[in-house]
Amino acid sequence: MRSPTRARIPHLVCLAAAAVGSLSLTACGGATHSASAGRTTSTKRASTLPGAGRPVVTVGDKNFTEQFVLGELYYQALMARGFSVLLNRNIGPTEVTLQALQSGKLSIYPEYLDTWNSSIAGQRRTFRTPNAAYQAGQRYALAHGLELLNPTRFSDTDAVGVSFNYAVQNGLSTIGDLRKVASSLNFGAPPQFQQSQTGLSALEQAYGFTPAAFKPLEIGAQYKALDAGTVQAADVNTTDAQLTTGNYSLLRDPRKVFGWGNVIPVVSVRVLDAEGPAFAATINRVSSLLTLPIIRQLNAAVDIAGEDPAVVAKQFLIAHGLVPASPS
Repeated sequence: MRSPTRARIPHLVCLAAAAVGSLSLTACGGATHSASAGRTTSTKRASTLPGAGRPVVTVGDKNFTEQFVLGELYYQALMARGFSVLLNRNIGPTEVTLQALQSGKLSIYPEYLDTWNSSIAGQRRTFRTPNAAYQAGQRYALAHGLELLNPTRFSDTDAVGVSFNYAVQNGLSTIGDLRKVASSLNFGAPPQFQQSQTGLSALEQAYGFTPAAFKPLEIGAQYKALDAGTVQAADVNTTDAQLTTGNYSLLRDPRKVFGWGNVIPVVSVRVLDAEGPAFAATINRVSSLLTLPIIRQLNAAVDIAGEDPAVVAKQFLIAHGLVPASPS
């Protein structure tokens, strides 16, 4: 399950074709690289680019594959528009991140809507639609000198995964269908999923099933357990790269127990004012391209194919015209 600190199941698989930066914010716990170290903004870049002459911005991301990819996408897309950018990987816990945003040490980072609303805004309610969740999160952000940019088209939340064959054999398409196999169902997940009020107990209450047994698993071991048949259903994430293989099925969550996990870039209002409209427009353009199949492929390119997140991001941005192709 996705905790407030977003301990994640590692992503894995191969990038279909064109799917696909790094830096330090010492106060946020990561290592920052500037535009002058490694990948740089050309000193001869045309001054007509909208980011030219604007203050330096620091992009942050959290310490797992999907966030590394998102950070690189923001970093490289902004650089291509002439902005001076630093990228900080592993920005640390939420309280440090918020302090850095408010102090100006961090300009923008990708957060998850459900995490923002529950862990940061302190919302205890559920939302019927992603827009309702977004508006609630935006109200909190604006009241604290921050703003949420446009959400991604994909939602990354916990999910219940089963093998494709098991789903077909038992006619499973939704989490509620597990009632049909509950008497023989071994459910696998990290231990905290069994203990959390938003984990297994929430599923049991919402969908009326109790598995025959719960098997504690290390984070990342869920798919191996499904393959081995030691569990028949497992807590996974909707953007896991293993899901591109066709070997697994996600059971739909019509009651939205797991909420809305769209990525919402969080940015300081002060930064938006200083950087001009092209800054938000660039980030929003990136977000608009990120569908669920695409983010799975991007994650897979890194964790299965072994690509560098910077390379994966660059290939993706070039394919969509946000970064110029390197001269041959």
